[in-house]
Amino acid sequence: MDEMRPNSGAHLGLASLFPQGLQAIYGECRRIYPDQPNPLQVTAIVKYWLGGPDPLDYISMYRNVGCPALDVQEHWHYVSLGLSDLYGDNRVHEFTGQDGPSGFGFELTFRLKREAGETAPPTWPAELMQGLARYVFQSENTFCSGDHISWHSPLDNSESRIQHMLLTEDPQMQPVQTPFGLVSFLQIVGVCTEELQAAQQWNGQGILDLLRGVHVAGGPWLITDMRRGETIFDIDPHLQQERVDKGIDTDGSNLSGVSAKCAWDDLSRPPEDEDDSRSICIGSQPRRLSDKDTEQIREALRKGLEINSKSILPPISSQRHSQDRPVQSVGHLQSKQNSRSRKDSLESESSAAIVPHELVRTRQLESVHLKFNHESGTLLPMCLRGRLLHGRHFTYKSINGDTAITFVSTGVEGAFATEEHPYAAHGPWLQILLTEEFVEQMLGDLQDPSIHEESKLPKEYSWPDKKLKISVLPDTVFDSPLQ
Repeated sequence: MDEMRPNSGAHLGLASLFPQGLQAIYGECRRIYPDQPNPLQVTAIVKYWLGGPDPLDYISMYRNVGCPALDVQEHWHYVSLGLSDLYGDNRVHEFTGQDGPSGFGFELTFRLKREAGETAPPTWPAELMQGLARYVFQSENTFCSGDHISWHSPLDNSESRIQHMLLTEDPQMQPVQTPFGLVSFLQIVGVCTEELQAAQQWNGQGILDLLRGVHVAGGPWLITDMRRGETIFDIDPHLQQERVDKGIDTDGSNLSGVSAKCAWDDLSRPPEDEDDSRSICIGSQPRRLSDKDTEQIREALRKGLEINSKSILPPISSQRHSQDRPVQSVGHLQSKQNSRSRKDSLESESSAAIVPHELVRTRQLESVHLKFNHESGTLLPMCLRGRLLHGRHFTYKSINGDTAITFVSTGVEGAFATEEHPYAAHGPWLQILLTEEFVEQMLGDLQDPSIHEESKLPKEYSWPDKKLKISVLPDTVFDSPLQ
């Protein structure tokens, strides 16, 4: 990547030389920044469509003076160009017409507090945005407002506590209709680990609302301050109990699934059984589906799960209920009912990974062993308390293969796990049906502080009478080539 000050197309005589998708986004930027027609940009030296590594052709960087009347401080405003279709000639994105999304349907933005004496914007946010764009292009997962992204590292590679991200609608930039489809603008918001965990346990939108109410944590426009040393819960200790905990108890969590490091074993059958159709296991070479079935399952997993207020697990569909959105993990992503993405993301009320009933037969299992890495294991109490006790479901989708583990409550319709046969599998997709009584028992056993301490792994939890075992293991176990 390199810095430059390219002509943004402000001169009307050159407008025809600029691709129409690019012109449309520049037009929205000029509406907000009429005095900055030629912003500083970071550009990919070798464009993605020419074999370069960076999917974003440009990241424009603007100086925003803020709005004292609204308690908005001065900051730098970054806008990506490349997740949407800039050219309309299929060089990057397939052109599907004006009525759908342009490319992935969105561009990323970021607002960074301007430090005293700064005369030019830092360029590290451009590399952060390129990293997120690479993830989107490689996984074909899309983002939407309320998603959270587990980054596990200071966003600017410093010693900052800001190590994760939430996503929200940009407060100034309006969706743009281009000749190649609609483009919306999603703003990255840097958050601390405790704020990310609260978003996972409750919901991203709720935490975003709390951040808006705290000036130093973002304020109305959610401006990221990399020097922020306190979480919103340090600043106002009542927020955790009065807002987050009450929100979980009242609303549950709208996180319905995560991309994770996970696996499962059927303990009721020897591992050498040739009929084992799981596509992932630990410690032995996995049995795999036929190429045809594997491709069918992958297609099904891309489509996600339709959900509605009755907590139904229906056949595969990309339709989503507007109240419960899905997320994924690099982070965690969410998508809405009206999100017309190429691949729906995996986390929030409708993002479970589903294999169609007609693809493979259902197998009832007598005893199962579930395996999670540390981060996935710490989400188990949220899965039980925030999801199953509210009559919902929660899915772990393996990032290492087709494997998926879905926990369902007795109130979820359409599941192939039943109270009579609580452990059931369709190929690599396992469903675990838990009664409310068993959920309460598991919650008591999992309220173990050491589950949050990675240094104390592995941890094992077992319920012999239910023939269920859960192990929380180091990441290195899942990084084995046998995965």
